[in-house]
Amino acid sequence: MSGRRTETLPERYFAEIYASDPDPWRFTSSAYEADKYAATLRALPRARYGRALEVGCSIGVFTRALAPRCGALTALDIAGAALEAARARCADCPQVRFVRGAVPEVWPEGRFDLIVFGEMLYFLSAPDLARLVARVEASLEPGGDCLLVHWLGETDYPLSGDAAAEGFLAGAADFCRRLPGARTEAYRLDVLRRTDRP
Repeated sequence: MSGRRTETLPERYFAEIYASDPDPWRFTSSAYEADKYAATLRALPRARYGRALEVGCSIGVFTRALAPRCGALTALDIAGAALEAARARCADCPQVRFVRGAVPEVWPEGRFDLIVFGEMLYFLSAPDLARLVARVEASLEPGGDCLLVHWLGETDYPLSGDAAAEGFLAGAADFCRRLPGARTEAYRLDVLRRTDRP
């Protein structure tokens, strides 16, 4: 697509979006989002996870759905307004904690047996995507799972949905293998499991 941005989208981009609309992507009302969330939950290889990380939690709609399957869930987003809404939505989920920041610079401490990237990798430049893969390598537990979900429509984001997913898969190839995922006309869902090569 002509006019694609070249740099990682800054915090002000998201602050302006949420300032004009508290649910800019219709997470609470879109049939697309409901279908995608259900498919993402079905794609999780395990029924339960001890420590999970959701990167790009936005207003917490998927966070709320994922929480019952996690002993502890860290949800991260760049936008303060979105995190306020997510905290309110997940107020009855004591296992969920929220972190504000922009990946790859900000990354929660500890190790995780599940990391979910919900429609956000294409906001990153290719160099920042590579740095993010290194963050995942340093924090994904052996045998842990990683899910990537990306819309496939046209945008002006630094990467397309396919480019973001394929770039991540290529970068993670030395420490993860692909599990069965899903692809529709609207989105792709990629599932990885940590299995470091000798």
